[in-house]
Amino acid sequence: MSDSTTGYSEGHDKDFILFFIKQVVTKPEEVILTRSVDELGVLLTLQVAKDDMGRVIGKNGQTAKALRILLRVIGSKNNARVNLKIIEPDGGEVEIPLSEF
Repeated sequence: MSDSTTGYSEGHDKDFILFFIKQVVTKPEEVILTRSVDELGVLLTLQVAKDDMGRVIGKNGQTAKALRILLRVIGSKNNARVNLKIIEPDGGEVEIPLSEF
């Protein structure tokens, strides 16, 4: 299945993140990942249990940064922009700047 706005086949990015996150967290049944597409690209929104937030973000945000870099690579192979948004259990959004490399 291909996305009409990006020409990007659905699922590769979402499957990758789901696989990785479910291996890292202690409560994989509480992982919620939604995928939306608009004119800016693909947005993956991730929610995990409160106890697992530290595992997903990592020390100094290194795990989240690495995931975003890998998603950027997946997206670039398919000419799409893929972003990851991590939602805090209290409803806020985790902001981890992705420094340019």
